[in-house]
Order: sequence, then C-alpha cells, then structure tokens
Amino acid sequence: MTRTILITGTSSGYGKAIAEHFLSNGWNVIATMRRPDTASFNGDPARLRVLPLDVTSDTSIAALIEVAGSIDVLVNNAGVGAVGAFEVTPMSLVRQLIETNTIGVMAMCQAVIPQMRERRSGTIVNVTSSVTLGAFPLAAAYTASKQAIEGFTGSLAHELAHFGIRTKLVEPGYAPTTNFGANAIIPFDQLIPADYADFAGPIIEAFGKPALTTKESDVAEGVWNAVHDTGSQLHFPAGSDAVTLSQAC
Repeated sequence: MTRTILITGTSSGYGKAIAEHFLSNGWNVIATMRRPDTASFNGDPARLRVLPLDVTSDTSIAALIEVAGSIDVLVNNAGVGAVGAFEVTPMSLVRQLIETNTIGVMAMCQAVIPQMRERRSGTIVNVTSSVTLGAFPLAAAYTASKQAIEGFTGSLAHELAHFGIRTKLVEPGYAPTTNFGANAIIPFDQLIPADYADFAGPIIEAFGKPALTTKESDVAEGVWNAVHDTGSQLHFPAGSDAVTLSQAC
C-alpha cells in the first residue's frame, strides 16, 4: 500500500528536496506552503497534492487536516531564520521565530497525533538545525527556537512510543543554496551594531564560503533514513558539517 507523507515548508530548499525525494520513491506527497505552487516540483503529479498552510495559524492547520486525509508521516520542516547580535534583536522578531519554529511544529504534531494514535502507527520527523549540535554566534534566538524542538521531540518520542508512533529529529547543516542569511526575516547587516563589526565580519563571510556544506539532497536522505528507521535512534545529522559537529559532541 502506498504511504502518504505530509511535509511543511516545501516552497524551496530542504522542504522541496524532501518532497521530490519521496515522490521519486513512489510515495504520495502532500506538500504544504503558504502560497501553493504545483509547477515548481519534479515528480509524478498524480502522487502530489500541494496545499496551503500557515503553521502559525490554528485556522490554517485545521483546514489542512480537514482535507489531507490519512497521514502516515509528518515532516515539520517549515521555519524562519534570523542572524544577528541578540542585544539588538527586536523581541517581536524573537516571538516570530518561536511562533514559527517552535509553536508551529508543536501545533502540527498536536493536529496529526490523534489519527496516528487511533491507527497505532505513524512517524513524525522534526527538522531542526546543526546549531543545536554546537553553539554558533549571532544566532541565539534562532538557536533557542530550534533547541526547544530538540527537547520537545525527545520527550514526545517516549510519550508516543506506547502507541506505535515513532518520533525523530533531522539536524541539517548549513546549505548556501537555501540562502538562510539572505532570506532571514531581517537582513543580518541590520542586526550588527558597530561594536560587533570586527567580530561578526568573518562569521558573515563564512555564510557565503563555508568549509563544509550541506546539500539539499543530504537532508532529503536524512529524512528518508529517519522515516525508515525502526530502532531507537532519535538524532539524524544531515550534511558533512552537521555530522562533524555531532561527532564532536
């Protein structure tokens, strides 16, 4: 029987790569994004549904669950980024990070768990970041939003195992093609006070020229491995930089 995976944040980057990877392997894919765009995907259109979703809206989540039907696997990939000195990071931005990266993931889990519990089967994969594996400067608020999901997922894994539901974490490294820095909510050059310039310069430059990088296919493969793992492994670092950090922990 063909299984169905629902993935959040699939308009580009990791989410899109995950969707296309599962499509190419014969899965039914529900790809969600704020503004649906079916044309952007490679793969069998007969197995693809592109649906609107704002993970910060209870109404949007409820509407999605109403039409999605049976979901075998949930991948929480949607997220927003922010880089900059914490002392000048507006609390409104911190709240936006937490609302999307943390509460949005929790809300999606809460929406899907009931049907998985009733079936006594299912898998939830929460995508975090390699910043949870090693402290990274100028990303304090973003790291907090992702670290919260690490603890949440670990606890949830124990809570849901009783019902046959597997819960996993995929921790991607940095991928230049995702334009994390360029697509941050506020450009990071606006969050670097003058006193931080000498310290921040090499870090900002590293965003464009990382020594080790993560390919989108690495993350898609990481999610694939997490979904198919029937053991107790919780953490799945994805990308050479993430793997290196995980080995150093």
